[in-house]
Amino acid sequence: IILSRLICTALCEPTSIGANTRHTVEREVTPVAVLLGNPGKMRLPEELFDAHHHFIDTDGNSFQSFLKSVAGSIAYTPEEYEKDVKYSLSSVGTRLSGSVHVEAMPDNGAEESAWVQELVTSGRCTTVKAIVGSVNLASSDASSEMVNLKASSPLVRGVRWILDCVGPFKDGKTATHVATKRHDGVDYLRGNNQSGKTGGFDGDVVPSFEAGFAMLADHKLSFDLQCAPSQLLKAAELFQRHPNVPVVIDHLGKPRTVLGDDEPNNKNTIPDAEEIRVWREGMQAMSAIPHVYVKISMLGYAVPGWIKNPEREAVLRNLVRETVNLFGPRRCMVATNWWANAALSDADGLSDVGPDAPCLCKKIASFFDGYSDVEMQRLFAGTAKEFYKI
Repeated sequence: IILSRLICTALCEPTSIGANTRHTVEREVTPVAVLLGNPGKMRLPEELFDAHHHFIDTDGNSFQSFLKSVAGSIAYTPEEYEKDVKYSLSSVGTRLSGSVHVEAMPDNGAEESAWVQELVTSGRCTTVKAIVGSVNLASSDASSEMVNLKASSPLVRGVRWILDCVGPFKDGKTATHVATKRHDGVDYLRGNNQSGKTGGFDGDVVPSFEAGFAMLADHKLSFDLQCAPSQLLKAAELFQRHPNVPVVIDHLGKPRTVLGDDEPNNKNTIPDAEEIRVWREGMQAMSAIPHVYVKISMLGYAVPGWIKNPEREAVLRNLVRETVNLFGPRRCMVATNWWANAALSDADGLSDVGPDAPCLCKKIASFFDGYSDVEMQRLFAGTAKEFYKI
């Protein structure tokens, strides 16, 4: 274990993947004395309960036709996840005690959930203890979709419907997520301009979406919120009206490239003041709602290439610390967001480098310097287990 920990402090695994090729993850093991900087007194957690990851097989699953149309032929299996996360963490002394499988834009949420359940039942997957499935909450069939989702697996605990929308989708050049192509770019949280003019918002949650959201309480399901920072305030107003729906904010609330793009000539170390202001205002509103939690995950979306130098890492550390200070360790949970390789799981395509699972846990643990052992256990395992009723 001591040797493995020394290896962990010396290595990360930046990886890349072609957008339109079926892949088995290939790794280029890179020495990162440069990437990691001085590890100081960083400590690995004894336990991780991974609150967010995905399995994908666009060629093998008919319910992933939308995903295949936007991402091509891709696959990420339970066996790969266990190698990348479970066994790599075990090699450095951290036990993966379980995980949460989160939907990946399926055409049919119940079919995806049934597929994950079969992976568990067959023994191919030994980690998944909870499932967050997909339901179009704005659909007139939302209630029946929830019934079918829960019937597909006893592990179903919640629903996610991706909402990131700041305007039309522009091939990932803005915060608008490709998933919004499923509903023509409608901003369910802020509404669309009803005056007939192009652009703008009317400022109200789309009524059909709120109706579906309210049904989550009837079905005893939680909600995973994935949205842009500019949508957080309106989302907070929605959640205040529905205190019986537990909510967890995905990916730190998704502040985007606060230091700019990950490019060799970008030496900026001063965060975008407006991006931070909007994100902070939204997260402060969210933190005031006691049934709202947050995931510490996909950190490279906020600061792409953050493991390359200590200045970028320091900016990310401040964002993570501020989030935990707002919500407290009892409402924060660490997650890997693993679905392909280190780079894509960390930055969602905004960087070609990312930390492997041991490196990620070690880095995040260093961000929590000063927190007690009890608080560390909450952050890396306890909060997620509580939220997802494990």
